[in-house]
Amino acid sequence: MSSAYSNGSAPAVASAETGAASRATDGEVVVRVQDLTMAYGSFVVQQHLDFSIRRGDIFIIMGDSGCGKSTLLRHMVGLMRPAAGRVLYGECDFWAVDESQRKQLIRNFGMSYQRGALWSSMTLAENIAVPLAEYTDLDATDIRELARLKLALVGLAGFEDYYPSEISGGMMKRAALARAIALDPDIVYFDEPSAGLDPISSRLLDDLILELRDSLGATVVVVTHELASIFTIGNNSVFLDAEKKTMTASGAPRELRDHSPDPKIRRFLTRGEK
Repeated sequence: MSSAYSNGSAPAVASAETGAASRATDGEVVVRVQDLTMAYGSFVVQQHLDFSIRRGDIFIIMGDSGCGKSTLLRHMVGLMRPAAGRVLYGECDFWAVDESQRKQLIRNFGMSYQRGALWSSMTLAENIAVPLAEYTDLDATDIRELARLKLALVGLAGFEDYYPSEISGGMMKRAALARAIALDPDIVYFDEPSAGLDPISSRLLDDLILELRDSLGATVVVVTHELASIFTIGNNSVFLDAEKKTMTASGAPRELRDHSPDPKIRRFLTRGEK
């Protein structure tokens, strides 16, 4: 690999102790990112990323704007190929397996995008039906029933025939979550789930993420810079530094806030405090 990919320093790793609002997990590792470099051509976004996500984690990808949080998410779900390094699911290197195996891995992901990414010409039920029609052999009646159940799980019972333009921003976020869990995924990814929401709607969405993690037994990965969400739902995390172009810490957010030796991380996690 070109020397352009080798100018970062090794990350400082904190112990992953949980706070009062976090859930400690010591289960199996389900995702491992190993010496990952992300780049657009010769421009390096981040390099030397090494961290693990365990089953049941609510794992936070955090850092200042422009550090590459969403780019990392795209690498983890298979939308971007790494410049170097690996993303492993269990023992499977996502980019080393064949196309059919990658599709099977993707089948176990759920993804909720920042702006919901709902099809405006489809009802909420029709939006949730898209992955069910794509990845299952269910008939139309069963798909409709499953879509109804998923919407009920996120508090949208009775809204099956509404269009995205007819509901609020918070409801669109919940509808996007219903689509993300349509296939009962093992891992659910969120890109800035609270973006554009008022504090009450944001807190309700955090509560919903916790409830679904517990009820579905899913692992959750969240890109966010919202401190309230980070401390409410996150029990593990990685901090990406835009200037150093590498991760500078990983561990429980509260532990990083209280004990990280890096002043940049402490500033990030104490914004707004007096």
